[in-house]
Amino acid sequence: MTVPSQPGLSPNTERALREAMQRLFTGRPVRTDGKLTKQNLWREAGVSRATMNRATAVLADWDAQVSGSAASERDQTQATEITRLRSQLKDNRHERQRLQDEVDASATVIAALLAENAALREQATHRSAVVIPLDRAHVTGT
Repeated sequence: MTVPSQPGLSPNTERALREAMQRLFTGRPVRTDGKLTKQNLWREAGVSRATMNRATAVLADWDAQVSGSAASERDQTQATEITRLRSQLKDNRHERQRLQDEVDASATVIAALLAENAALREQATHRSAVVIPLDRAHVTGT
């Protein structure tokens, strides 16, 4: 029997964690989505979180590899891009609301102008078309 490198951790458990770590770093996960998270590490290894937490040497190796890995850099780049896109989405929503408010205000003005135009047309159709001549004497003052 192999002596565990850490007290309270069996050799099989340490091997399972290290194999899971290798699968995650090489992009060949079996049980997880492949993201480089400690949650994926213990799930990929098929051990409990508490068991993984007792594997301090494995976790130290994990932290060292994650901080310098290309996958970690990719994850950080993606996180930055997601943050930027969320901010852009928020700005776009505000702009859409502002434009919707303008459309609503314009529709109100158009409705008022249509009502006024209809009233003026109605008034023009009811006027008399008869021209009444003015008395010349009255106009010239004689």
